[in-house]
Amino acid sequence: MWNLGGRSFGVATWLGWQIESNWADPFLFFIYSMLRPISGVMILVVMYLVVTRQATQTAIFAYIYLGNAFFIYVRGVIVGVSWTVIDDREHYGTLKYLALAPMPLITYVLGRGVAQLITSTLAVAITIGFGILFFGLPLGPAKLDAPLFILSMALGIMSLAFIGLFLAGATLLMARDAWNAGEAVSAALYLFSGAIFPLSVLPAWLRPVGFGLPVTFWLELVRRSLLGTGAAAFPTFASFSNAQLVLILAGMTALYGTAAVFFFLWAENRARRLGLLDQETLS
Repeated sequence: MWNLGGRSFGVATWLGWQIESNWADPFLFFIYSMLRPISGVMILVVMYLVVTRQATQTAIFAYIYLGNAFFIYVRGVIVGVSWTVIDDREHYGTLKYLALAPMPLITYVLGRGVAQLITSTLAVAITIGFGILFFGLPLGPAKLDAPLFILSMALGIMSLAFIGLFLAGATLLMARDAWNAGEAVSAALYLFSGAIFPLSVLPAWLRPVGFGLPVTFWLELVRRSLLGTGAAAFPTFASFSNAQLVLILAGMTALYGTAAVFFFLWAENRARRLGLLDQETLS
């Protein structure tokens, strides 16, 4: 069973990569992958310069820039995992056949999301490199906490995959508006996770939403691992040590993961019984 799941995961990853690259020439796809994140971050930079009228060599700019850069993973992984249901059910019409294949559907869905993880990693690397070269981001080996960065990235990516899996289960049961679900969730996370501003900016009654999201703690840990003491300029998590934040993120990842797996399996079973695996929501 484990061997079958691993093989299906690998095939799903390969298939997802081919779809994401649109079967394109690798060089052309690389050029597209460079231009997309750079154009996106330039919008943020122009907004920052117009609103704050400050230089880009400030702590607040690094905070905003890194949050925006790593948020690429949020949209990529969450939408990448959940979009598999829509893509295979309504675009290619193959989800009903995949459901009959001797493999766990949950493994296939997660495998398809790996392709988005790869393209997101490329986009994040390009965005950060662009920031270092042209905006003087204060990053370097002296400030890098490599163990903290690796651990926080591993936990963060897993939590994003679980959120995407939960959304994929919900998409299986949606009769309408499934196409917009992923974008709606990622937009909400952009607001409540502290991606571009500290949670203290939000009204007091909205802040608990941000504290209930693993993305919030992941972004804080990533900033700390890359900026060192520079991340302490923002007091939202000033009373938390790195170890405490890691424990919180690990606990939330485990909680979200357990809930996501159980929910997806329940949603898949219900979708099979209701005949929703070949449903077209726009028909």
